[in-house]
Amino acid sequence: MGRASAVAAMERRDRQVAASRTITRQDFDDRYGDRLLALPLDVTDRDAVFTAVNTAIEHFGRLDIVVNNAGAMSSGMVEEFTEAEARAQLEVNLFGAMWVCQAVLPHLRDQASGHIVQVSSIAALGGFPSTGMYSASKFALEGMSEALAMEAAPFGIKLSIVQPGGYWTDLYTSMTTTSPLEEYDPLRAELEKQWAEGSIDSEPPLAAEALLKLVDSEDPPLRLLLGSTIYDLAFDISRRRMETWAAWEQVSRAPEHAVPAPENTR
Repeated sequence: MGRASAVAAMERRDRQVAASRTITRQDFDDRYGDRLLALPLDVTDRDAVFTAVNTAIEHFGRLDIVVNNAGAMSSGMVEEFTEAEARAQLEVNLFGAMWVCQAVLPHLRDQASGHIVQVSSIAALGGFPSTGMYSASKFALEGMSEALAMEAAPFGIKLSIVQPGGYWTDLYTSMTTTSPLEEYDPLRAELEKQWAEGSIDSEPPLAAEALLKLVDSEDPPLRLLLGSTIYDLAFDISRRRMETWAAWEQVSRAPEHAVPAPENTR
């Protein structure tokens, strides 16, 4: 999706810094010329992120749009994750995006403008079997991003969270898996049956078109859903949550009765 967005931007003659762990200048058409700067970058390396951002500023003089698209996925039941596997999921999807934001914010503040786009996921709408840690990383990304949007707004900086449905990217081919516990074999069999019913994933250039419309907007939303499937799912999940909250309203409201702050005691 990141590559599709980069190509779409280059085709309309934007200037682009394309950063990825495996990227080279040869990955792109020669006709893009000096409008494209390709930088190899592992976003889990905080120092490398700051160096890359400084290099981009030196090359182009400014940054206007920053898209945090780097992501990784590890599949497995929550019980199956080792500590190292769980932390690795957060390193890319949460901390990688956080380091990029920290690196670009001083520059965006100085120019009193900019738009940060955080690419989240359908998994941030709710937890699903076998994607619990992936959902955890995206929930965390969105919580951090909501706060950052309010912190950055006074400086003229915009932030949008993009929640894509399924797209045919290398997220699936590079996905890692946990060592399975046999107790979850029946659930895995049921999930495989559901997945075998057919693809609902789309081509990344469709997402790229939507991203360009987002960054061109004078008043971009905090959240943008990409795809009919995730659009319908978002409303369905929201309705069910509201129904549950309403059903438990009396219990929810009961344990609140404001009292003065307790005096300090020694």
